[in-house]
Amino acid sequence: MAEGTKSAEKKTEEPRETRLSDELLESAKTGQRAAGDAVRKFVKTVDEAIRQRREAIREESERHSLRETIVDAALELADQLAKTQYEFHRSVLRSADRALSKPD
Repeated sequence: MAEGTKSAEKKTEEPRETRLSDELLESAKTGQRAAGDAVRKFVKTVDEAIRQRREAIREESERHSLRETIVDAALELADQLAKTQYEFHRSVLRSADRALSKPD
């Protein structure tokens, strides 16, 4: 009877590869959401800057301000995407380490 119980437990327990795959999928989804948030924030910043520019009096200093706003938003986007990628890679490595360190 004990033999049958052990085989039933093995069948219900997820294999290491499945756990790793699930963790990687979740990490990818988290990274995708973070990247999407960064892009949405960038687009919102640019849209607001353009709208403000249209409403403002057209002066040379304002054009410079618009340019600075857009460049700053682009740099912030690049920074956020780099952080997201870094966190994704860390998560993948942690998941792989946990999955491969656990005994079957």
